[in-house]
Amino acid sequence: MKKAQRHEIIKELLMQNTIRTQEELLQLLKMKGINATQATISRDLNDLQIVKITNEAGEKQFALFNEADNRSEDEDNHHFQQMIHEMVTKVDRVQFMTIVHTLADNAQMISALIDEMDLPEKVATLAGFDTLVIISKDEADAQKITDLLQSYLF
Repeated sequence: MKKAQRHEIIKELLMQNTIRTQEELLQLLKMKGINATQATISRDLNDLQIVKITNEAGEKQFALFNEADNRSEDEDNHHFQQMIHEMVTKVDRVQFMTIVHTLADNAQMISALIDEMDLPEKVATLAGFDTLVIISKDEADAQKITDLLQSYLF
């Protein structure tokens, strides 16, 4: 099966089911006749920008990061705030850089989210596994970003 087909099936499964673990996703894929490894599923989740969120019952589950491409600006801002609140654990500033610590394997997704928000104080982002760096032109711009992100943590 091609990657694109598997991605479509994964998105479909996420919309139809509450999936809490990669193992649950693997089992659902097997029921559809798709054999994949955990490593493949992990890469697919990253490619599709699938994140873990806390549902209304207080349980963690997988969800599509960009569930709705037709969100209003207010909805985008709310989504941005929610993702920062749920995924970011700490925000610090070092000179002209903002250092953002995330839950494991979420730094790249948060970096992409910050890039999409097109913050004027941001020059670039650099993401690893659980840490990302936001580079600004100067300390004042870095402080604005730091203050913004910290305000969403609580």
